Amino acid sequence: MASKIKVDTLETANGSGTIALSNQLSGMTTASLPALTGAQMPAGSVLQVINAITTTEVSSTSSTYADTGLTAAITPSSTSSKILVVVHQNGFRKYSGDGYANIKLLRATTLIAQLGVSTGYTASTGTVELGTIGTSYLDSPNTTSATTYKTQFANNPATGTITIQVNSVVSTITLIEIKG
Repeated sequence: MASKIKVDTLETANGSGTIALSNQLSGMTTASLPALTGAQMPAGSVLQVINAITTTEVSSTSSTYADTGLTAAITPSSTSSKILVVVHQNGFRKYSGDGYANIKLLRATTLIAQLGVSTGYTASTGTVELGTIGTSYLDSPNTTSATTYKTQFANNPATGTITIQVNSVVSTITLIEIKG
């Protein structure tokens, strides 16, 4: 037979302090529990999420890589953490010339992924909407220092103009720290 105790308030013997509960209580609606730290989380847990956007239109007539304006920084909590980088670079347009856009993802100044090579090549001198380039990339930065991720683009073979974030469309980058 189950026992039942009904009370309105629990207090310590002297009426101050807190009461420690050592077993799970069924039906408990509120409790003060200690915060779970990243060190207590199992491998594969999401530890933090950073998101950044840009709507600034940028153009290039050069085959030299330049920043797209899409950048975000994260400080990993452990050298064993992985960073899942999710990029949606939007609003590509090619004006005149027969050029195309090359897009790359960098960790600081280190190339970690080529996102689009020859994206939008048309062998045409007309204006062409190129749309979106996106990727997900799992990186192992092996650091606990602030780490910046960004995209860059180039116009090859530097004829005509390539523009990104045309009409202020939103490009996004999301950095997700995953416990290693």
